[in-house]
Amino acid sequence: MSATEAGSAQGYLPDARNEKVLVYVNGDLVPRQEARVSIFDAGFALGDGVWEGLRLVKGKLISLDAHMDRLFEGARSIDLDIGLDRQGVIEAVRHTLDRNGMSDGVHIRLMVTRGIKTTPNQDPRFAVGKPTIVIVAEYKTPLPEAKARGYALFTSTFRTTGPDQFDLRLNSHSRLNLIQALIQAIKTGADEALMLDPRGFVASCNSTNFFIVRKRELWTSTGLYNFKGITQANVIAAWRNAGGIARECDFTLAQVYSADEAFVTGTLGGVTPVTKVDGRLIGNGQPGALTREASQLYLKAVGAL
Repeated sequence: MSATEAGSAQGYLPDARNEKVLVYVNGDLVPRQEARVSIFDAGFALGDGVWEGLRLVKGKLISLDAHMDRLFEGARSIDLDIGLDRQGVIEAVRHTLDRNGMSDGVHIRLMVTRGIKTTPNQDPRFAVGKPTIVIVAEYKTPLPEAKARGYALFTSTFRTTGPDQFDLRLNSHSRLNLIQALIQAIKTGADEALMLDPRGFVASCNSTNFFIVRKRELWTSTGLYNFKGITQANVIAAWRNAGGIARECDFTLAQVYSADEAFVTGTLGGVTPVTKVDGRLIGNGQPGALTREASQLYLKAVGAL
């Protein structure tokens, strides 16, 4: 079973239109099958780069400013000159969408690496020329069955890391520890990995942020040891704006197992229920009413309804 058919949090319905999309590669738009980067590219050889995932809904790029803030902050933190200013990057994204005639239901992967190097080593001083910029825009509809049945999670033995080891607030191309966690989860029949921080508190999933619901309160991690998702922030703000309580706090697996409901958040799927963790049913084992409410509030807040 492929990832587009299985319960992957990154899964989506197949769409034949994606075979004809043009991919932005360093200013050129080329057919998908012809999109290439060099084997000497720093991103390919070392994962040296930053990226953003954006969602186009009803002609609007959701949370565009927040995504641009994170992209440029990440680039500065690794001393990477993107080669375009903020408006230049936005124009490149919009140009890609326009050339593909896209206006709704699109997921965009914007990737920037340090570019071609004279040899595939770690030293950034071996980079020559400009950075590599790739924009892949695809029609992606999240799997409807995921919303209907909810995800099953497995708690991985791989822990998230602190900023002195690998700062997960940096949206880096390097994702190997998160991939290892996901492989563990897949091998157990789960859809996504739940990851703990070095202290043993719940951090996040391998590609999504994690929430539990307890007595109408939304709980999610503090972000000390995991990425701070833009969708996560939007869900928190929407819930609070509606008068609800959303806490960014430490909590344990025991509190997850006894939660009323649980869900994950991400750019592609928005809010998706979690109905099972480590083989234990969460609540009654069905997507919950408060999860649906959080999803509706989020969609309204970002203009997707």
